[in-house]
Amino acid sequence: MNEWFKKLFGQIKGLWGKWTWVQRGILIGITVAAIAGLIALVSVSSAPTMVPLFNTVFKEEDRDRIVTRLDEEGIKTTVNAAGVIMVEDAKTAQRMRAILIREDLVPAGTDPWAIFDTERWTTTDFERNVNLRRAITADVTNLIKSLAEVDDAKVSIPMVERTLFTQDQNPVTAAVIITPKPGSDITENRKKIEGIQKILKFAVEGLKDEYITITDQNGMVLNDFAGMADFDRLALLDKEAKHIRTLETQYAAQVLRLLQQTYTADRVRDLNVKIDKDMSKKAVTTEEFYPITIKPRTPGLSYDDSELARSLTRSESTSSTAWKGTGFNPEGPAGVEGQTPPQMRDMSNLYGEVEQKTLTHNEEINSRHIEEEKSPGIDRMTVSVNIDGTWKLKYDEKNKLVLLPDGTREREYIPLPPEEIQAAKALIQDAIGFSAAKGYSVTVQNIRFDRSKEFAEEDAAYQRQKQVQTTILALLSGIVLLFIAFIAFRVITTTAERRRRAKEEELARQHQEMRERAFQEAEEQGVEVSMSVEERKRMELQENAINMAKEHPGDVAQLIRTWLAEE
Repeated sequence: MNEWFKKLFGQIKGLWGKWTWVQRGILIGITVAAIAGLIALVSVSSAPTMVPLFNTVFKEEDRDRIVTRLDEEGIKTTVNAAGVIMVEDAKTAQRMRAILIREDLVPAGTDPWAIFDTERWTTTDFERNVNLRRAITADVTNLIKSLAEVDDAKVSIPMVERTLFTQDQNPVTAAVIITPKPGSDITENRKKIEGIQKILKFAVEGLKDEYITITDQNGMVLNDFAGMADFDRLALLDKEAKHIRTLETQYAAQVLRLLQQTYTADRVRDLNVKIDKDMSKKAVTTEEFYPITIKPRTPGLSYDDSELARSLTRSESTSSTAWKGTGFNPEGPAGVEGQTPPQMRDMSNLYGEVEQKTLTHNEEINSRHIEEEKSPGIDRMTVSVNIDGTWKLKYDEKNKLVLLPDGTREREYIPLPPEEIQAAKALIQDAIGFSAAKGYSVTVQNIRFDRSKEFAEEDAAYQRQKQVQTTILALLSGIVLLFIAFIAFRVITTTAERRRRAKEEELARQHQEMRERAFQEAEEQGVEVSMSVEERKRMELQENAINMAKEHPGDVAQLIRTWLAEE
């Protein structure tokens, strides 16, 4: 085998050496193209295959609604050129079909049998029906299992033979046993159970709700909605009560916001609204008679000039009857006593006259017959609110706060005027649509709030403020006194220092005069006087200062002013 490979490689190497560069380039290009085609073939064959969700092309709005629901479930979808919705795999398609059927998102007119498109080839009609029933049962089972809340499901759909007469036809039945996943609420959620019933009704022709039985793994019937009537009634009552509470909250918030904008939120804190509402629907039949309009009201007039009539005479007839005679009263055959009472016998066989007139009017009136179904409405509403008055601090004649013996400030309560209470009541009545005929009631009270805690905090803050003011005033007074003492001390010390310097300068001047006088006397007497080193130095400094003053008088003046300012 190795020799064969060596021989093969040798031949390839020999051929490669004999080929030109053009032949070598052609071979390399063919090899690269073959490798690229192989890679493309593998990538295309490994790509996921999309399956149709429904074989029906929906309208654009129906398709968008279904795609939106699929996006909520995190399902990747595409729509092909024909408008058919495509999903990733058949399992995902089955699960989403079940959800769409349960939530009534499948458009009307969709063929439900397209969901169970399973073909079987048989030789007889019986076998074909058996296979069809098996396919339907398997598909329904897979649909129910694909629900996220169902862990397992078993479906039984017995075959029913068709009879010639409808009264002899046995009903189609179906039984489902589901095992819910842990934590699922499908056994308590009526909507989800009804979704399973809809799946069965779509799948099985002629199946009705009363012939469907859905149980859990413990045998408890889940679709016994007739037995849940009391529970549904309680749930309905709870929803109605919640709806009424929502209405009460909305009215209360609206009126409370309106009053708080006028009287501030601190003065209007609580508002109670109670609504009596009959949630039952009523069918009302009304027969109404109303007058006939002869002349309508003229537009633009400030008064009503219309003419109305209760009725109009459509036809009229008059009839009269007159009779004259002796008033003969026959008494029967001869020899037989008549039937005339004894008290009337004296009036018999007398002359009589009768005249009768009849007048008939046919009047035309307007009438209408109204049949309507009244929706639930508010029967009665009561509103109660308390608005607090205002508090004002008392001041004396000197415009100072009046303090009580315990140190707190005295306040005066100003109640709400009656006209403001009536105005607030009218405002609330208009806000809720007040109706006296329905027994609406609005109560506005002016009861003062307990503000003892609030006043205590305000007084405590006032006392703290007064203490801070007193402390600051005392501190400022101390600072002022200290500043005055410092200034006085500075003045005294400066004066004492000036006096000391003046005294020393006076002594120095006297000593200098004495020395100069002594030098002068010695010079006059021709006596040689020797000066000490200090005296010579002093004399030199004095001469230098005199010379500096003569040469730069401005600088010397500035220096003297600086000394005086420092002192």
